[in-house]
Amino acid sequence: MIKIENLVKLFGSKRAVDDISFTVGKGEVLGFLGPNGAGKSTTMRMITGFIPPDSGSIRVGEFNMLTDPIRAKQTLGYLPENAPLYTDMTVYGFLNFAAELRGLRGADRKKAVHSAIETCFLESVIHQNVDTLSKGFRHRACFAQSILHDPEYLILDEPTDGLDPNQKHEVRSLIRNMGKRKAIIFSTHILEEVLEVCTRTIIIDRGSIVANGSPAQLKAMHPDFGSILITVRNVTEAELREKLKTLAAAAQIESVKNKEEVVTLRVYPKDKNSSGLAAQMAELAIQSGWKFDELHTDDGRLDEVFRAITLPDTVKKSKKDGPVITVNV
Repeated sequence: MIKIENLVKLFGSKRAVDDISFTVGKGEVLGFLGPNGAGKSTTMRMITGFIPPDSGSIRVGEFNMLTDPIRAKQTLGYLPENAPLYTDMTVYGFLNFAAELRGLRGADRKKAVHSAIETCFLESVIHQNVDTLSKGFRHRACFAQSILHDPEYLILDEPTDGLDPNQKHEVRSLIRNMGKRKAIIFSTHILEEVLEVCTRTIIIDRGSIVANGSPAQLKAMHPDFGSILITVRNVTEAELREKLKTLAAAAQIESVKNKEEVVTLRVYPKDKNSSGLAAQMAELAIQSGWKFDELHTDDGRLDEVFRAITLPDTVKKSKKDGPVITVNV
């Protein structure tokens, strides 16, 4: 696994990374989230040995990045921020050069380069100079170099940056598949990627870890998680409320919309993790002969949880910016 303990990085008086600790094991895809300037890229640069920490320890498998950096780096694949490349090289030339740096020779090098080209869908540009590539192809070329040597650990900084929707889908599928046998950390601003790809997510804000859990666990922090929305026609709100109050699993009822004989209510359960309320409401709707347009369980919204965790307290408490979320990390 990758094991980070009490990592600190200072830039002058600013604590860019403030005493963070976490682990990432084989078969795990860790999404690294945070607003701009939160410390994501700085942390990833320290993990890869690109910059040293001021204190703390970094272990990559059995190797200590601070005392045995060469062997630690040999087990890593790294896609840096902004995908830096040698612009005067062709894609094929760059990947050959990167393979040589990784110690690959002869048939092994040729096989690794062609495999990376195929995996990253670079066949159409292999003889093009890097400086003629679009942003998306540059990013894919840099991604290809990170997997040339089939590393045990992958550190990917914004791996889908600049890609079109089809390319993003391909890269996400690739990360998901590689994550079954590798330990992967990737940073992203795209919450959709977290839900699609990650087995676990860390949110970092102002240099500190403020949340750590699976995407489902983070979504469950939303105050509406587990509540049920019901929209019924040709019934008054008062009548609908009275009937719903009789349900044993219902704890609280809030009005969402009441317009032109269409009533929408949100019903909160006594137990967020139970499906009992949904079953009771469905049975009541059938027995009452309601014409309902909607009946579904809210599974939380990761974007609102993220905003509540990372925005300043004055903003968190503003109802107009969304629900007030209490975070216990």
